[in-house]
Amino acid sequence: MVPASDPFTRHEFLLALETSGSVGPGTGWQPCHVLAHEGSRLVAAVPLYFKSHSYGEYIFDWAWASAAERAGLSYYPKLVSAVPFTPVTGRRLLTGTQPLEGALLDTLCAALEQTASELGASSYHLLFLTPEEHALLEDRSRLIGRITHQYHWKNNGYQSFEDWLGHFRSRRRKEVLRERARAAELGTTVSVLRGEELTPRHWEAIERYYLSTVAKKHAYAYLERSFFERLQQELKHLVMAFVAENEHEVVATSLCFQQGQSLFGRYWGCQPKYRGLHFELCYHLPIQTCIENSWHQFEAGAQGRHKIQRGLMPSPTYSVHRIGHTGLAHAVEQAIEQENIMETLDMKTLSQRGPFRRCQT
Repeated sequence: MVPASDPFTRHEFLLALETSGSVGPGTGWQPCHVLAHEGSRLVAAVPLYFKSHSYGEYIFDWAWASAAERAGLSYYPKLVSAVPFTPVTGRRLLTGTQPLEGALLDTLCAALEQTASELGASSYHLLFLTPEEHALLEDRSRLIGRITHQYHWKNNGYQSFEDWLGHFRSRRRKEVLRERARAAELGTTVSVLRGEELTPRHWEAIERYYLSTVAKKHAYAYLERSFFERLQQELKHLVMAFVAENEHEVVATSLCFQQGQSLFGRYWGCQPKYRGLHFELCYHLPIQTCIENSWHQFEAGAQGRHKIQRGLMPSPTYSVHRIGHTGLAHAVEQAIEQENIMETLDMKTLSQRGPFRRCQT
């Protein structure tokens, strides 16, 4: 019942997060998934988490929580439908081959309302929805639709990386070629490896560089070690890694996930000397790999306006929000109305800064 190009709402991926302890007791992400059955047959599901904070979501509602606190309201706990720590667009109301409409849509929305009430949640939030889900849900009573954006690459039928670069302005094309030359200048060999090709030393480096990048950013390491072990054992068919080595030492890695027609960038890290490989391993080589495999899109992760100059363009991301308290809901809705206007204008402005000879989105 999971879309063909979504590795993250697969049962085994969500289960790996739970069994590794990356989500669950003590993490602020308590699974409480909604399941709908017809008799003994599972017909729909909503990945859902009972949350005591807003970390690891990437659709930011800290301002709403602060406003609630100033008004003497309890914003937490809340419910969130998303893939933990994974800012990737995908279906949240999973219905398999059945269309998301009519009685089935009503049933899932009613189940979310009931779950929030039974658990004492102030609100529920469906994050990184598909455009189709967003269009269906934002028109429903008391659900507030929100637009944010990321930077994505779309395959417009490019025949090769050279063909792709041929759409760039001359100056930007030369800059990309210089960035790509960094691997040779640093004496490294760069490889594209599927999960089954990764050796224990590759996996050790991927985890080590994930932790070093988290520490460098003064962030929180959400993923437990056993999650990486489960990737090796149970999810390696979804994994694609871009790896740089120097004399058999792994000096930089970019961990991605791939399924169907999509590639998703997730975790990057390197030794300090090799930071210049970031653009090659995180953008240029993944795009080249997508072109060579005729994959439709590459999502490189959250934030980062520097991606625009490398051809990843502003792309809308969608969420809907149901706030229980009437006064807070009204204030949030007014704020989002203005925010959506500004986001749309911002994406249009940013698109004009792309590297292309003629503006393309």
